[in-house]
Amino acid sequence: MQKNLVIVESPAKAKTIEKFLGKDYKVMSSYGHIRDLKTKEFSIDVEHDYKPQYVIPADKKKLVSELKAEANSAEQVWLASDEDREGEAISWHLYEVLGLKPENTKRIVFHEITKSAILHAIETPRDININLVNAQQARRVLDRIVGFELSPILWRKVKPALSAGRVQSVAVRLIVEREREINDFVSEAAFRVIANFILPDGTTILRAELGKRLKDKKEVESFLESCKDATFTIDDITTKPVKKSPAPPFTTSTLQQEAARKLGYSVSQTMIIAQRLYESGLITYMRTDSVNLSDLALGTAKEAIVETYGDKYYKFRQYHTKSKGAQEAHEAIRPTYMSNVEITGSAQEKKLYELIRKRTIACQMADAELERTTISVGISGKSEKFVAVGEVLTFEGFLQVYLESNDDENEKEQENGLLPPVKLHEVLSLNDIVATERFTQRPPRYTEASLVRRLEELGIGRPSTYAPTIQTIQNREYVVKGDKDGVERKYRVISLVKNKIKETEKTEIAGADRNKLMPTDIGIVVNDFLMEYFPDVLDYNFTASVEKEFDAVADGEMVWTKAIDKFYKIFHPIVEATTAIKTEHKVGERELGIDPKSGNPVFVKIGRYGPVVQIGLAHTEDKDAPKPQFATLMKGQSIETLTLEEALKLFDLPRTIGEYEGKVMVAAIGRFGPFIRHDGKFVSIPKDFNPLTITPEEAITLIDEKRKKDEQRFLKKFEEEPELEILNGRFGPYISFKGNNYRIPKTVTDPLALTLEDCHKIVATAAEKPAAKKRTTKKKA
Repeated sequence: MQKNLVIVESPAKAKTIEKFLGKDYKVMSSYGHIRDLKTKEFSIDVEHDYKPQYVIPADKKKLVSELKAEANSAEQVWLASDEDREGEAISWHLYEVLGLKPENTKRIVFHEITKSAILHAIETPRDININLVNAQQARRVLDRIVGFELSPILWRKVKPALSAGRVQSVAVRLIVEREREINDFVSEAAFRVIANFILPDGTTILRAELGKRLKDKKEVESFLESCKDATFTIDDITTKPVKKSPAPPFTTSTLQQEAARKLGYSVSQTMIIAQRLYESGLITYMRTDSVNLSDLALGTAKEAIVETYGDKYYKFRQYHTKSKGAQEAHEAIRPTYMSNVEITGSAQEKKLYELIRKRTIACQMADAELERTTISVGISGKSEKFVAVGEVLTFEGFLQVYLESNDDENEKEQENGLLPPVKLHEVLSLNDIVATERFTQRPPRYTEASLVRRLEELGIGRPSTYAPTIQTIQNREYVVKGDKDGVERKYRVISLVKNKIKETEKTEIAGADRNKLMPTDIGIVVNDFLMEYFPDVLDYNFTASVEKEFDAVADGEMVWTKAIDKFYKIFHPIVEATTAIKTEHKVGERELGIDPKSGNPVFVKIGRYGPVVQIGLAHTEDKDAPKPQFATLMKGQSIETLTLEEALKLFDLPRTIGEYEGKVMVAAIGRFGPFIRHDGKFVSIPKDFNPLTITPEEAITLIDEKRKKDEQRFLKKFEEEPELEILNGRFGPYISFKGNNYRIPKTVTDPLALTLEDCHKIVATAAEKPAAKKRTTKKKA
């Protein structure tokens, strides 16, 4: 009989824990939740206090049988899932499903997988915290209610197969509102004025900026005119010490933000890598909103700093979590062993570990000390002054290790480093003054990381929900992460050089974006519909108050079913009322005007496969009336901003471009974007070309390039077996046979030398191997 059975939720975690426990302990994994709500059914008994109807998924039944058998034969069962609400719920489900008994079941928690933490947890077990379980159940049930009741309305009113979620819908609202702010933004111009002065030594240059921006060309010319005969004097020199303090250690959201800025990782990518580091025993638990560090961590950080940099670089700091809702874990994200400067693992794991370690070390280091000098240059006869600011680092402190990034996109000019030595009342010679036209910046689009920060500021979501929320809104195609081309913009530069005023015009690209979150047309339409009929569900304060109620449930201050009942009694009647509403047009449909050719109205709306333009009415009693015409929008076009002229141009497609090799070339738009049809084959039109304007020469080039690419893909075929080919793919040569692909072994140095018999052997060998199990990750609700 096995003495001890320890159950964790992941195999990687099981492997790490097994190293610390002796032969009397067997460690098994539940692979996440072993029980959940039914996938395609509501599974909430509203009439009986919102009781969830849980089932064991088919793919977990064998595992549950194995766990039950091991639990029955063990003297003691230790439930060791993660210490947050989700982990607590996993332990509770295991307790219920495996039929465990209180006398031989213990719950243990730890926020790092180290030998000392595991042994300490076994020495200090506790009972399952039913308040945390109920907080998780409350979130799961509420999200199921919203999803199951809202989604069918979207199918009927907008488009089939859509779905809605409580937190996800609020995230989409943020992105839609930001996009509209950008579309409505009107940029204002002003001139930034910079002067270069020559010091009395005749060679040294002092660069300084006018203390205010000038609003227009007239004001700039007037100012420069007054500077022609002006005297420029050093009016003031101030030097003062400045200190910079390090950022606190990482929480889930700050790690996601900094990994995005410094390493270019997506939010979900960061969490996957952090999960691997945690399960390997290298960092503490990665779902936390606490900035607290344990006494042990503070002590080992001090040792590392003093040993590497010396006493003067160390400064004790105790951080405290400000947010009331901090509940996930009781410590910030940090290395489990501060002495581990480097780790073994993938390149991504090494980079993220280094980031976490540096941030943890830096937070216990001394302030950086700087000396900031400000020099004011007076202009005779004028109140305005030119100002030069320089900073010199006198003691680097924590900057020796780490500097936090920021994602403020507004134009920020770098300050000078060390300024040249000057004396008060010293007279300077003017070298030149350059006034450059600058424009106010539109609000920035959200990155994944800045969206997480905004959700956290609003009190929406918790550490375990940020990554799945952002992934879900992209999976549902309400939001896309992509690039936006900028537009060419002219700006003026007016300069004063050798007492002459000169104006030049330059161009720049403005408004370009990379890797930003943008709403799709469907996302905009769904958001507007929900905002009109379900404003409470999308209200920021309401959504944050629901999170606080979950926290109250976790603290034992509120019964979870009461929180659900309060929401349901407001929400369900609105669902019923909205379902009954009949509208003349589809949600999101917009009339653009009249088609001058047919005299029929022109609409833009969401069709079955996305946004379309429609000419003519869809429903008419006259059976002989012409059916409406449809055209798909091109990439970059939106139903929000599309004009009548742009819409009508889409009906010029399909468009005959010309002939090539005696066959017609036709440009058109399909479900997957614009393409050329030629000789029964299809060639995609890249975004650099417009199907409405592409020339015959450009089309022929694209057709030839596609042929060349196809030829390079084909390596060998066999006349006696036409269904078998050797092709060249992304990952090298492979065999294609009857619709299936087979990898060519690395031992084959020349794929072209393979005979038909060799190919059949490779296919047969591959067919004998058992199919690889598909890796799935259980999403946390």
